Amino acid sequence: MIEQILFFCVLCLAIFFFAKSLRFIIRNIKLGKDLNLSDQKSTRFKTMLKVAFGQTKMAARPVPFILHFLVYAGFLIINLEVLEIIIDGLFGTHRVFSFMGGFYDFLIGSFEILALLVLVSCVVFLIRRNVLRIKRFFGREMTAWPKADANYILIIEIVLMAAFLKMNAADYLLQNMGAEHYVKAGSFPVSKYLFAPFFEGFSQSNLILIERAGWWFHILGILAFLNYLPFSKHFHIMLAFPNTYYSNLNAKGGLTNMASVKKEVELMMDPSADPFAAPAPDPDAPPTRFGAKDVTDLDWRQLMNAYTCTECGRCTSECPANITGKKLSPRAIMMATRDRLDEAGKCLDKNGEINDGKSLLNDYITEEELWACTSCNACTEACPVNIDPLSIIIDLRRYLVLEESKAPNELNMMSTNIENNGAPWQFSQQDRLKWKSE
Repeated sequence: MIEQILFFCVLCLAIFFFAKSLRFIIRNIKLGKDLNLSDQKSTRFKTMLKVAFGQTKMAARPVPFILHFLVYAGFLIINLEVLEIIIDGLFGTHRVFSFMGGFYDFLIGSFEILALLVLVSCVVFLIRRNVLRIKRFFGREMTAWPKADANYILIIEIVLMAAFLKMNAADYLLQNMGAEHYVKAGSFPVSKYLFAPFFEGFSQSNLILIERAGWWFHILGILAFLNYLPFSKHFHIMLAFPNTYYSNLNAKGGLTNMASVKKEVELMMDPSADPFAAPAPDPDAPPTRFGAKDVTDLDWRQLMNAYTCTECGRCTSECPANITGKKLSPRAIMMATRDRLDEAGKCLDKNGEINDGKSLLNDYITEEELWACTSCNACTEACPVNIDPLSIIIDLRRYLVLEESKAPNELNMMSTNIENNGAPWQFSQQDRLKWKSE
């Protein structure tokens, strides 16, 4: 009973702290402006199945795709075994699902094979990241913590899979000994060859100690990993599904219109329109900001994008501005948005409002980065979970132009020419067709 009570307390604490972190992130996402995405439900569901479950956008790079799929499958399938561990821990049973007979043997055997494949895949990923040093894993934004985060996760996965196989190896030997409480159930095609030979000749009490140590280490590691996720880029394990469901389904070349600006343009284009037909704005409402200066000016989908970012670098490796040596990195845009959102959330918790004198623009993202963007959408196309860095860049640029009248001279000249000449070139409208006669 002491062991069961201890496990119950640990489980409750782990769930409490995870729920607290999750509530903080959800609250932060809701700081964004409202956005109605209740349309095209079937298309959205298909997109989620294809991109999040099927990981189709990762297939462009076959080797990491296969390795990542193995880790992903292992995470989903092996963790079914966690349910059995939790039940055993709470009720003092052992292999409570063993009543399934042959199917249970198949499950445990498949879990072991997957665990080995996950272990090997994580080792390969470590080699690619730290020995081969794939270029996209590095960059100015990949400082100490972001660079170490991926290594921590890979090492944790390796240790957890090793603990699982070690626990099964001791269990297998105890079953063969006929030890009390260790029901004969399960198939162990990996652990009995990989770890069991090292434990041959151990006494029953020592094997029980090894099995219990492996059991506790495995479940405590999983609960610790659960609470590590909200502070890690690996939170995409959970957010990838809603993020792909709510991803942008419009044509990639199209940009969203600002309602207030669109209305003014429509009035200009229609001389017969009545400017007073629409209801008068609420005088008590806060003034509308054109574009975005801080995270609260972005919509909730853009903020969810920031928390979903995997920091894989595919967006930056495809960005033509970055390739040509410019400062822009779409990955850095998403990481800066997430960092600012975390800071804004903590300020809100502490002071009841976001009043730290900082903003996403200038304090986290520079004008140089924004104007380096060519709006080509290569970053969005490359992202394996449909994150859209371009939408954030466009909203920040809109603020610079419409609120602060800041834009490169080339854009200012083009805008002036369009206003005066109806074309981006410095020729009068009467001269626009002269090229035809030359």
